[in-house]
Amino acid sequence: MRVAFGADHAGFALKEHLRAAAAADGHEVIDLGTHSVESVDYPDYGAAVARAVVAGEADRGVLVCGSGNGIAIAANKVAGARAAVVHDATSARLAVEHNDANVCALGARFLGEQIAEDAVRAYLAAEFEGGRHARRIDKITEIERNGD
Repeated sequence: MRVAFGADHAGFALKEHLRAAAAADGHEVIDLGTHSVESVDYPDYGAAVARAVVAGEADRGVLVCGSGNGIAIAANKVAGARAAVVHDATSARLAVEHNDANVCALGARFLGEQIAEDAVRAYLAAEFEGGRHARRIDKITEIERNGD
């Protein structure tokens, strides 16, 4: 699977850990930055990863900032992106199975490396269940299309 990674300065170290773990698991890693702990703006990286996923340059995206919230909000402004803040393996798996999340976001200030790694592994292994969930994703897409 091709996985795009992005983070701001607060998420840099965890992104590096997760990127290495994904590569070790055999995934093709696309690193969209940031590449240091120098202060940057999370919307730039959230949007970059979301755009890569929506354009088909990556199959899924993984984002990291301090809380996971800001970078997910930015990613969700890109039409076609469905970014979910995840807290553990279960929330990551359900984000895909029930919500067809194509981007996950993690909070580096709240998650240790192992919990984050387990979450990303669960996210990348999960598949959308469809069925009753597809109807709900269609409604989200309609809201996105109509802007209301």
